[in-house]
Formats: sequence, C-alpha cells, structure tokens
Amino acid sequence: MRKSFVVAENQRGLLIRDGRLIQVLEPGRHAFWDVNGRLSMELCDAQGIFTSPWAEIMEKRHPKFAERYLETVRVGEGNVAVISLDGRASVIVRPGQTVYVWKVLKDVTVTRINALDNPRLTKAELVAYEKAVAAGQRASAPIMPVSVGEAEAGLVFFDGELVETLSPGRYGYWQIGRSVTTKALDMRPLPLEVTAQEILTKDKISLRVTLTSFVQVTDAPKAALSTPDYMSHVYKLVQFAVREAVGGRTLDEVLNDRETVDEQVVNHVRRGLGDIGVAVTELGVKDVILPGEMRELINRVVEAEKTAQANLIRRREETAATRSLLNTARLMEDNPTLLRLKELEALERVSDNIGHIDVHASSGEGLNAVLDRLVTLKPRD
Repeated sequence: MRKSFVVAENQRGLLIRDGRLIQVLEPGRHAFWDVNGRLSMELCDAQGIFTSPWAEIMEKRHPKFAERYLETVRVGEGNVAVISLDGRASVIVRPGQTVYVWKVLKDVTVTRINALDNPRLTKAELVAYEKAVAAGQRASAPIMPVSVGEAEAGLVFFDGELVETLSPGRYGYWQIGRSVTTKALDMRPLPLEVTAQEILTKDKISLRVTLTSFVQVTDAPKAALSTPDYMSHVYKLVQFAVREAVGGRTLDEVLNDRETVDEQVVNHVRRGLGDIGVAVTELGVKDVILPGEMRELINRVVEAEKTAQANLIRRREETAATRSLLNTARLMEDNPTLLRLKELEALERVSDNIGHIDVHASSGEGLNAVLDRLVTLKPRD
C-alpha cells in the first residue's frame, strides 16, 4: 500500500516508523510504500522555536538531522542567551534552559551574555530585549526595567544590597543569579502636614496645634538606608518637638511669640534628624486651635481691653477739648473784640432757628440793644 504526505513551504515533516524518527521531509509531496501501516508523519512549523519532544530526540539520537535543521541553545549558570530571528531579538534563554530553533527559513543568531559580570543593559539592548520577553514570563522576567522620573534619584539593590544610584532616565538589569529591586526618591522639597494634636500648655490649657513643613532629600542612599520611611520619621520628630515647645510655655507665650516657638521646633527637629540624608527646609505653626470655652473667654478679655482703650482715648479727647476751651476763654477775657466776635457767632447759630425778628424803634433801645439781650457772653461794664 502506497502512502503520500504533503509538506508546505513553511513546514518540515518528521517521518516516523514504528515510533522512530527516520527522516526529515522537505516541502513538497512525498510517497512511501507502507504495507502494514507503520508510517506516520508529524508536521512542524519551521519558522521559529521547535517545541516538540522530537527536538531533544533529534539532538541526541539523530545529530546529523539536528545539525542540519536546528540551532540548539543551551545556557549555563550565570549566563543568558538572546536568540534573534532575522536580526530581531525573539527569545531570551535563561540558565538551565535548552531551546531548539529551526534554522531553515530564518537567519538565526545567538548572543551569549555573562549576566553576572555584566548586569546592566545598554539602552539599545533594553529596547531590543524587552520585546523578547514573552507575556507569560513577566512574573519571572529575566530583565528588570527601571524608570527614574525627572527630579528623582533611583536606587538599585542586588539581593538587598545597594549597588548603584541612578539619575533620571530608563535602565535595565539582568535578573540572572540575583534578585533586583529598585526604589525611587523625589529630590524636591515635599510638603508634610502635621495634623492637629492635643497639647497641654504650662498653665494647664489644652489646645490643638497644626504645623506645616517641607522635607527635602539631600542624599538619596542615606535617606533610603537610614530609616524605613524618612517622611514618617520626620513626622514623629515634629510631633515630639512641638509638644516640648508648647508644653513649656503658657498660652499667652504661645500666642504672642509664634516665631520663637517655630525656631525651637525647627532646632529640635534638625538635631533629631542628624545625618540621614534628609533636611527640613521650612517648618512653622500653621494653626493654634483653642477649646470653645477658652475662645469665648479670650474674646471677652480682648473685648474688655478694647473697651478700656476706647474709654481712655475718649477721656484724652475730652481733656484736650476742655483745655482748648479754657485757653479760648482766657483769650476772650483779655480781648473784648474777640469776645464780641464770639457773641456774633453765637447769634448767627441762634438766628438759624428763628423765623423773623420784630424791632420797634419807638422803644428807644435800637437794634444793638436787642442783639445784646439775645446773646451776651460777659456782662457789660
């Protein structure tokens, strides 16, 4: 009985007899005598990775076939291999892995890298090799990409040990024989709001104080290694400092001398920080919140003070006015003409409220007598 097999241009056929590989079939139609049905064929896509179990059998039992059709890539410990198909990186082979690649349709090149001695990729390698990492390998990808933003400093750790500080940019590291972790720190001044906390003053008055500060990283490695969280560390120091500053003062001292309180808090925080690569650029009391009863009491005190000040000013004005009247009276006493002018001014104000005046000449007194009787500041001699 004659059996025919057809192999497409992008395929290769594995001719199998009784479970043994006997030939690799090229594209075309192939016919064989098969009296007892002992022949079979397995078609393989010859454009990339050869994942069939026959690949290892071909390498070990049929080295001539493997040498002609396959590129065998096996990687030792501490190394990595990049398989490129037609000049494009397609597969990354990790230590302990063996990959078989068909080399009949595509140009296959293999780049071997010592990942232990050369852990950092160039930018060109990062762009090319990242695409070779399959989606299913993301959880244990051989490449760790690192992105450092503007105004940031990047820290790279190998197995928990700091090995490099990075400036803004994009980088890549081989995760071969090591665990790569990264951390980015913002180098700009960052606001830190210390929320209101209950503090008892020296005169036993409870109040709540809110502070605003700005924290800036000056040395990224020190800031990352000195404390687990430098922002939380500064927050605690500010809390302790404000309790010490406010607790040692009376309420009046806190309200009337905020600058001294701010200065004491800043000095306390800077002493507590020491040399951990972090600086507090600005720090100050934002709000002082008093209990409701205390606010009402202070308002009454302020109101009483303002009322007393207003009374004092009014009395000063009244005294000044009286003194001015006294000086005017003395002048008029020594100057009859000035006295007469004042009488006429008073007469003018009185006449504003009088509709008309009747003067009878028959009385013999005349107008001057009428005017003298209406307004006279001093008895006539």
